[in-house]
Amino acid sequence: MIVRVNHHHHNALAGAGSLPDAWPVRRRLIPLAVAVILGIGPTVSVEAADAPVAEPPSQSDASAASEPDDVNPSIALRGSVWRTKTGIVFLKTPIGMLTLSSKTTFKDLLASQDVTLWVHDADFAVEISKRADRTLLHRYLGGPFKPNADGSKQLIRWTPEGEHSYQYGSHELAFAALRDGDPITVEVNADNSVIGLHNVQFDLQIGQIPTGDSDTHLLLGGTVSKLKSNFIFFRTPIGVVTVNSKIGIRNAKVGQTMTLHIHRQHVVADLAAPNAGSVRFVTGPLRYATPERTSVTLWTPDGEQTFAAEKGKTALAGVKEGAPITVELNGQGTVVAFHRPN
Repeated sequence: MIVRVNHHHHNALAGAGSLPDAWPVRRRLIPLAVAVILGIGPTVSVEAADAPVAEPPSQSDASAASEPDDVNPSIALRGSVWRTKTGIVFLKTPIGMLTLSSKTTFKDLLASQDVTLWVHDADFAVEISKRADRTLLHRYLGGPFKPNADGSKQLIRWTPEGEHSYQYGSHELAFAALRDGDPITVEVNADNSVIGLHNVQFDLQIGQIPTGDSDTHLLLGGTVSKLKSNFIFFRTPIGVVTVNSKIGIRNAKVGQTMTLHIHRQHVVADLAAPNAGSVRFVTGPLRYATPERTSVTLWTPDGEQTFAAEKGKTALAGVKEGAPITVELNGQGTVVAFHRPN
């Protein structure tokens, strides 16, 4: 069972267009993940889901994944189309099921297409491309309304390549009704023009540790607000997020602050509370640092670190290299215990 959190992003609505197949892909994939939807007004629901399947990254994507974005929140996640119905597409990702929905777009997605989601502070981007050659078909950019300061009837938008300006096109009247900071999602084309305004909803579920060649990345901070069964609910700048504790988090408590990093096959969770000790859970593929198996090496946000395996004899017994393992550290960075993620 996977828990998901929905945040709805509301915009003025207008017609949408599509992009020519010849539009080249321009992307810098900042490497992810957690139950999240972007926008306003979260609602929580519970739904069973199949185990997701990760698509292998392209060479350029994998290279960029080695340079995680340190903006909080930040997300980079690619999914493959699993099934669709009018205005809704369900995607399998390395960390769960991603759902995109809109009353005005997402009407023509095919099983041969992939979707990439980025989150960068208050902004986000969604790209739809052909899986075979990565040809970009649609690009959606969401976030606070930010007109060009020179009055040139252009919209400033964050993209994975940096900030760009886009001509209002035929949507000048719709933009005139907006105030600086109003949330809005637009579709843009290769000519740097807005071709659609949309109501877009995202539903991103997290239920597992990324595996294989995943280029997933996530950095998200918040406060634990509720615990239920294996699920941790924590309040973040983008809404209430639900995390399955089976990704390597143990004994979380209401009121603790939590920072969650996911980078490729690695998960790091930092928890702390006022007037109490902090704890870090580092989860990733088991890799021994010495032939004698006296220590293990795992990725952390501070770089690769080596941990003495003395306190992990029971947990490490019978675990093959490459299988996930969790190291629990105290506030001084000392190994408390090793755990097998459930």
